[in-house]
Amino acid sequence: MDLRIFTEPQQGASYDTLLTVAKAAEDLGFDAFYRSDHYLRMGQGDGLPGPTDAWITLAGLARETKRIRLGTLMTAGTFRLPGVLAIQVAQVDQMSGGRVELGLGAGWFEQEHKAYGIPFPKEKFGRLEEQLAIVTGLWATEVGKTFSYDGTYYQLTDSPALPKPAQAKVPVLIGGHGAKRTPRLAAQYADEFNIPFASLEDSEKQFGRVRAAAAEAGRGPDDLVYSNALVVCVGKDDAEVARRAAVIGRDVAELKANGLAGSPAEVVDKIGRFGAIGASRIYLQVLDLGDLEHLELISSQVQSQLDRGNSAVEGAARLKKQLG
Repeated sequence: MDLRIFTEPQQGASYDTLLTVAKAAEDLGFDAFYRSDHYLRMGQGDGLPGPTDAWITLAGLARETKRIRLGTLMTAGTFRLPGVLAIQVAQVDQMSGGRVELGLGAGWFEQEHKAYGIPFPKEKFGRLEEQLAIVTGLWATEVGKTFSYDGTYYQLTDSPALPKPAQAKVPVLIGGHGAKRTPRLAAQYADEFNIPFASLEDSEKQFGRVRAAAAEAGRGPDDLVYSNALVVCVGKDDAEVARRAAVIGRDVAELKANGLAGSPAEVVDKIGRFGAIGASRIYLQVLDLGDLEHLELISSQVQSQLDRGNSAVEGAARLKKQLG
Protein backbone atom coordinates (compact mmCIF):
# COMPACT_ATOMS: atom_id res chain seq x y z
CA MET A 1 0.00 0.00 0.00
CA ASP A 2 1.52 3.31 -1.11
CA LEU A 3 0.84 6.28 1.16
CA ARG A 4 0.91 9.70 -0.45
CA ILE A 5 0.61 13.14 1.10
CA PHE A 6 -2.22 15.25 -0.33
CA THR A 7 -2.51 18.95 0.54
CA GLU A 8 -5.17 21.65 0.10
CA PRO A 9 -3.15 24.90 -0.21
CA GLN A 10 -6.18 27.04 -1.07
CA GLN A 11 -7.11 26.78 2.60
CA GLY A 12 -4.06 28.91 3.43
CA ALA A 13 -0.47 27.94 2.64
CA SER A 14 2.55 29.66 1.13
CA TYR A 15 4.99 28.02 -1.26
CA ASP A 16 7.53 27.83 1.55
CA THR A 17 5.05 25.88 3.67
CA LEU A 18 4.38 23.47 0.81
CA LEU A 19 8.11 23.04 0.24
CA THR A 20 8.62 22.20 3.91
CA VAL A 21 5.86 19.59 3.81
CA ALA A 22 7.08 18.10 0.52
CA LYS A 23 10.64 17.76 1.83
CA ALA A 24 9.36 16.23 5.07
CA ALA A 25 7.23 13.78 3.08
CA GLU A 26 10.28 12.80 1.03
CA ASP A 27 12.53 12.41 4.07
CA LEU A 28 9.89 10.33 5.87
CA GLY A 29 9.56 7.85 3.03
CA PHE A 30 6.16 8.74 1.62
CA ASP A 31 5.62 7.83 -2.02
CA ALA A 32 4.43 11.18 -3.35
CA PHE A 33 3.42 14.76 -2.62
CA TYR A 34 0.19 15.90 -4.24
CA ARG A 35 -1.78 19.11 -4.08
CA SER A 36 -5.22 20.31 -5.08
CA ASP A 37 -5.78 22.83 -7.88
CA HIS A 38 -7.98 25.57 -6.45
CA TYR A 39 -7.80 29.34 -6.24
CA LEU A 40 -10.31 29.99 -3.45
CA ARG A 41 -10.65 28.80 0.12
CA MET A 42 -13.63 26.61 0.94
CA GLY A 43 -15.51 27.27 4.16
CA GLN A 44 -14.66 29.85 6.78
CA GLY A 45 -11.37 31.73 7.10
CA ASP A 46 -9.30 34.20 5.13
CA GLY A 47 -7.14 31.74 3.20
CA LEU A 48 -4.03 33.86 3.79
CA PRO A 49 -1.55 34.36 2.22
CA GLY A 50 -3.72 33.55 -0.80
CA PRO A 51 -3.77 30.89 -3.50
CA THR A 52 -0.75 29.29 -5.09
CA ASP A 53 -0.85 27.85 -8.60
CA ALA A 54 -0.58 24.07 -8.74
CA TRP A 55 1.84 23.72 -11.64
CA ILE A 56 4.04 26.65 -10.61
CA THR A 57 4.26 25.02 -7.17
CA LEU A 58 5.15 21.64 -8.64
CA ALA A 59 7.78 23.22 -10.90
CA GLY A 60 9.48 24.66 -7.84
CA LEU A 61 9.24 21.40 -5.93
CA ALA A 62 10.61 19.51 -8.92
CA ARG A 63 13.91 21.34 -8.50
CA GLU A 64 14.02 21.10 -4.72
CA THR A 65 13.19 17.43 -4.20
CA LYS A 66 14.95 14.32 -5.47
CA ARG A 67 12.85 11.17 -5.06
CA ILE A 68 9.25 11.87 -4.27
CA ARG A 69 6.67 11.85 -7.05
CA LEU A 70 4.63 15.01 -7.66
CA GLY A 71 1.11 15.52 -8.92
CA THR A 72 -2.36 17.02 -8.72
CA LEU A 73 -5.70 15.84 -7.39
CA MET A 74 -7.09 17.13 -9.66
CA THR A 75 -5.94 19.76 -12.14
CA ALA A 76 -9.06 21.72 -13.09
CA GLY A 77 -9.75 21.41 -16.80
CA THR A 78 -11.45 24.78 -16.76
CA PHE A 79 -8.21 26.55 -15.74
CA ARG A 80 -5.99 25.62 -18.69
CA LEU A 81 -6.14 25.04 -22.42
CA PRO A 82 -5.13 21.44 -23.14
CA GLY A 83 -2.21 22.31 -25.41
CA VAL A 84 -0.78 24.66 -22.79
CA LEU A 85 -1.32 22.07 -20.06
CA ALA A 86 0.56 19.45 -22.09
CA ILE A 87 3.53 21.82 -22.37
CA GLN A 88 3.43 22.72 -18.66
CA VAL A 89 3.29 19.13 -17.42
CA ALA A 90 5.97 17.95 -19.85
CA GLN A 91 8.29 20.75 -18.76
CA VAL A 92 7.77 20.07 -15.04
CA ASP A 93 8.34 16.37 -15.71
CA GLN A 94 11.67 17.26 -17.33
CA MET A 95 12.53 19.53 -14.41
CA SER A 96 11.85 16.69 -11.97
CA GLY A 97 13.73 14.03 -13.87
CA GLY A 98 10.54 12.12 -14.64
CA ARG A 99 8.58 12.22 -11.36
CA VAL A 100 5.35 13.94 -12.39
CA GLU A 101 1.82 12.57 -12.59
CA LEU A 102 -1.25 14.34 -13.94
CA GLY A 103 -4.61 14.13 -12.23
CA LEU A 104 -7.12 15.85 -14.50
CA GLY A 105 -10.74 16.66 -13.71
CA ALA A 106 -13.51 18.74 -15.19
CA GLY A 107 -13.47 21.56 -12.59
CA TRP A 108 -16.44 22.12 -10.34
CA PHE A 109 -16.06 25.05 -7.91
CA GLU A 110 -17.97 27.84 -9.65
CA GLN A 111 -17.26 30.52 -7.04
CA GLU A 112 -13.50 30.46 -7.62
CA HIS A 113 -14.06 30.96 -11.33
CA LYS A 114 -16.20 34.03 -10.65
CA ALA A 115 -13.64 35.37 -8.16
CA TYR A 116 -10.80 35.33 -10.71
CA GLY A 117 -12.66 35.87 -13.99
CA ILE A 118 -12.24 32.31 -15.26
CA PRO A 119 -14.95 31.08 -17.65
CA PHE A 120 -17.12 28.33 -16.15
CA PRO A 121 -18.71 26.55 -19.11
CA LYS A 122 -21.89 24.56 -18.74
CA GLU A 123 -20.59 21.52 -20.62
CA LYS A 124 -17.47 20.55 -18.70
CA PHE A 125 -17.37 16.78 -19.08
CA GLY A 126 -17.25 16.88 -22.86
CA ARG A 127 -14.40 19.36 -22.63
CA LEU A 128 -12.57 17.08 -20.21
CA GLU A 129 -12.84 14.19 -22.64
CA GLU A 130 -11.33 16.28 -25.43
CA GLN A 131 -8.62 17.59 -23.11
CA LEU A 132 -7.57 14.05 -22.24
CA ALA A 133 -7.45 13.11 -25.91
CA ILE A 134 -5.35 16.16 -26.74
CA VAL A 135 -2.88 16.01 -23.84
CA THR A 136 -2.20 12.30 -24.24
CA GLY A 137 -2.20 12.62 -28.01
CA LEU A 138 0.41 15.39 -27.98
CA TRP A 139 2.71 13.39 -25.71
CA ALA A 140 2.30 10.22 -27.80
CA THR A 141 3.11 11.91 -31.12
CA GLU A 142 6.52 10.90 -32.44
CA VAL A 143 9.19 13.58 -32.63
CA GLY A 144 9.25 14.97 -36.14
CA LYS A 145 5.56 14.31 -36.72
CA THR A 146 2.61 16.63 -36.06
CA PHE A 147 -0.65 16.33 -34.13
CA SER A 148 -4.01 17.73 -35.23
CA TYR A 149 -7.37 17.55 -33.51
CA ASP A 150 -10.78 18.75 -34.62
CA GLY A 151 -13.16 18.57 -31.70
CA THR A 152 -16.32 20.30 -30.58
CA TYR A 153 -14.47 22.49 -28.09
CA TYR A 154 -10.81 22.44 -29.17
CA GLN A 155 -9.02 22.44 -32.50
CA LEU A 156 -5.27 21.95 -33.02
CA THR A 157 -3.62 22.15 -36.44
CA ASP A 158 -0.20 20.68 -37.24
CA SER A 159 1.15 20.96 -33.71
CA PRO A 160 4.80 19.88 -33.40
CA ALA A 161 3.65 18.23 -30.15
CA LEU A 162 6.64 19.45 -28.19
CA PRO A 163 8.13 19.32 -25.61
CA LYS A 164 8.08 15.68 -24.61
CA PRO A 165 8.01 14.62 -20.94
CA ALA A 166 11.05 12.92 -19.44
CA GLN A 167 8.97 9.80 -18.80
CA ALA A 168 7.98 7.60 -21.69
CA LYS A 169 4.45 8.01 -20.34
CA VAL A 170 3.29 10.43 -17.70
CA PRO A 171 0.79 8.59 -15.46
CA VAL A 172 -2.72 10.02 -15.85
CA LEU A 173 -5.21 9.94 -12.98
CA ILE A 174 -8.95 10.21 -13.42
CA GLY A 175 -11.35 10.11 -10.51
CA GLY A 176 -14.82 10.74 -9.23
CA HIS A 177 -18.14 9.22 -8.28
CA GLY A 178 -19.91 9.24 -11.66
CA ALA A 179 -21.41 5.85 -12.46
CA LYS A 180 -21.16 5.82 -16.27
CA ARG A 181 -19.07 8.44 -18.04
CA THR A 182 -16.31 8.58 -15.40
CA PRO A 183 -15.53 4.81 -15.55
CA ARG A 184 -15.57 4.98 -19.35
CA LEU A 185 -13.07 7.85 -19.42
CA ALA A 186 -10.88 6.11 -16.87
CA ALA A 187 -10.89 2.93 -18.93
CA GLN A 188 -9.88 4.86 -22.04
CA TYR A 189 -7.24 7.24 -20.67
CA ALA A 190 -6.25 6.56 -17.06
CA ASP A 191 -3.32 4.77 -15.51
CA GLU A 192 -4.93 5.23 -12.11
CA PHE A 193 -8.48 5.63 -10.89
CA ASN A 194 -9.02 7.62 -7.71
CA ILE A 195 -12.19 7.98 -5.69
CA PRO A 196 -12.14 10.84 -3.18
CA PHE A 197 -13.73 10.81 0.27
CA ALA A 198 -15.85 7.72 -0.26
CA SER A 199 -16.94 4.91 2.02
CA LEU A 200 -15.69 1.36 1.66
CA GLU A 201 -19.00 0.35 0.13
CA ASP A 202 -19.08 3.18 -2.42
CA SER A 203 -15.41 2.68 -3.26
CA GLU A 204 -15.94 -1.01 -3.93
CA LYS A 205 -18.90 -0.30 -6.22
CA GLN A 206 -17.00 2.36 -8.16
CA PHE A 207 -13.87 0.22 -8.50
CA GLY A 208 -16.13 -2.50 -9.88
CA ARG A 209 -17.60 -0.13 -12.46
CA VAL A 210 -14.14 0.94 -13.59
CA ARG A 211 -12.95 -2.67 -13.83
CA ALA A 212 -15.98 -3.52 -15.96
CA ALA A 213 -15.40 -0.49 -18.19
CA ALA A 214 -11.74 -1.44 -18.58
CA ALA A 215 -12.72 -4.94 -19.65
CA GLU A 216 -15.19 -3.54 -22.18
CA ALA A 217 -12.43 -1.28 -23.55
CA GLY A 218 -10.16 -4.28 -24.06
CA ARG A 219 -7.90 -3.55 -21.11
CA GLY A 220 -7.15 -5.84 -18.25
CA PRO A 221 -9.12 -4.69 -15.19
CA ASP A 222 -5.89 -4.70 -13.19
CA ASP A 223 -4.08 -2.49 -15.73
CA LEU A 224 -5.16 0.47 -13.60
CA VAL A 225 -4.06 1.43 -10.11
CA TYR A 226 -7.04 1.93 -7.79
CA SER A 227 -6.74 4.53 -5.05
CA ASN A 228 -8.62 6.50 -2.42
CA ALA A 229 -8.22 10.01 -1.05
CA LEU A 230 -9.16 10.30 2.62
CA VAL A 231 -8.67 12.90 5.34
CA VAL A 232 -6.17 11.77 7.96
CA CYS A 233 -6.04 12.49 11.69
CA VAL A 234 -3.82 10.18 13.73
CA GLY A 235 -2.78 10.47 17.37
CA LYS A 236 -0.81 8.45 19.88
CA ASP A 237 -3.84 8.56 22.19
CA ASP A 238 -7.41 9.85 22.24
CA ALA A 239 -6.36 13.26 23.52
CA GLU A 240 -3.96 13.79 20.63
CA VAL A 241 -6.54 12.68 18.10
CA ALA A 242 -9.06 15.12 19.60
CA ARG A 243 -6.51 17.95 19.57
CA ARG A 244 -5.66 17.40 15.91
CA ALA A 245 -9.34 17.14 14.98
CA ALA A 246 -10.10 20.42 16.75
CA VAL A 247 -7.32 22.24 14.88
CA ILE A 248 -8.88 21.33 11.53
CA GLY A 249 -12.41 21.99 12.75
CA ARG A 250 -13.65 18.41 12.52
CA ASP A 251 -15.41 16.03 14.87
CA VAL A 252 -13.52 12.88 15.86
CA ALA A 253 -16.49 10.56 15.35
CA GLU A 254 -17.14 12.02 11.92
CA LEU A 255 -13.47 11.67 10.97
CA LYS A 256 -13.44 8.04 12.06
CA ALA A 257 -16.57 7.36 10.03
CA ASN A 258 -15.51 9.18 6.86
CA GLY A 259 -11.71 9.25 6.96
CA LEU A 260 -8.65 7.72 8.53
CA ALA A 261 -8.68 8.78 12.16
CA GLY A 262 -7.74 7.41 15.53
CA SER A 263 -4.75 5.52 16.84
CA PRO A 264 -2.12 4.15 14.43
CA ALA A 265 -3.59 0.67 14.92
CA GLU A 266 -7.09 1.89 14.03
CA VAL A 267 -5.83 3.63 10.91
CA VAL A 268 -3.77 0.62 9.80
CA ASP A 269 -6.85 -1.56 10.22
CA LYS A 270 -9.03 0.73 8.12
CA ILE A 271 -6.39 1.08 5.41
CA GLY A 272 -6.30 -2.71 5.32
CA ARG A 273 -10.03 -2.75 4.64
CA PHE A 274 -9.56 -0.43 1.66
CA GLY A 275 -6.77 -2.69 0.48
CA ALA A 276 -9.12 -5.66 0.66
CA ILE A 277 -11.48 -4.07 -1.90
CA GLY A 278 -8.67 -3.35 -4.36
CA ALA A 279 -7.07 -0.05 -3.35
CA SER A 280 -3.28 -0.12 -3.50
CA ARG A 281 -2.68 3.57 -2.86
CA ILE A 282 -4.05 6.06 -0.35
CA TYR A 283 -3.79 9.84 -0.63
CA LEU A 284 -3.72 11.19 2.92
CA GLN A 285 -5.43 14.57 2.98
CA VAL A 286 -3.36 16.55 5.48
CA LEU A 287 -5.18 19.72 6.51
CA ASP A 288 -2.83 21.11 9.18
CA LEU A 289 0.37 21.74 7.22
CA GLY A 290 2.19 23.13 10.23
CA ASP A 291 2.02 19.84 12.15
CA LEU A 292 5.04 17.93 10.89
CA GLU A 293 4.91 15.69 13.97
CA HIS A 294 1.70 14.31 12.49
CA LEU A 295 3.59 13.19 9.39
CA GLU A 296 6.34 11.70 11.53
CA LEU A 297 3.79 9.69 13.52
CA ILE A 298 2.11 8.39 10.36
CA SER A 299 5.48 7.42 8.91
CA SER A 300 6.76 5.66 12.01
CA GLN A 301 3.55 4.06 13.29
CA VAL A 302 1.27 3.61 10.26
CA GLN A 303 3.46 3.34 7.19
CA SER A 304 5.97 1.11 8.97
CA GLN A 305 3.22 -1.35 9.99
CA LEU A 306 1.90 -1.44 6.43
CA ASP A 307 5.40 -2.12 5.12
CA ARG A 308 5.80 -5.00 7.56
CA GLY A 309 2.40 -6.34 6.59
CA ASN A 310 3.22 -6.13 2.89
CA SER A 311 6.52 -7.93 3.48
CA ALA A 312 4.72 -10.71 5.35
CA VAL A 313 2.11 -11.11 2.60
CA GLU A 314 4.77 -11.15 -0.11
CA GLY A 315 6.84 -13.66 1.86
CA ALA A 316 3.86 -15.97 2.27
CA ALA A 317 3.14 -15.71 -1.45
CA ARG A 318 6.73 -16.59 -2.32
CA LEU A 319 6.67 -19.57 0.07
CA LYS A 320 3.39 -20.80 -1.38
CA LYS A 321 4.84 -20.59 -4.88
CA GLN A 322 7.98 -22.48 -3.82
CA LEU A 323 5.89 -25.25 -2.24
CA GLY A 324 3.77 -25.46 -5.35
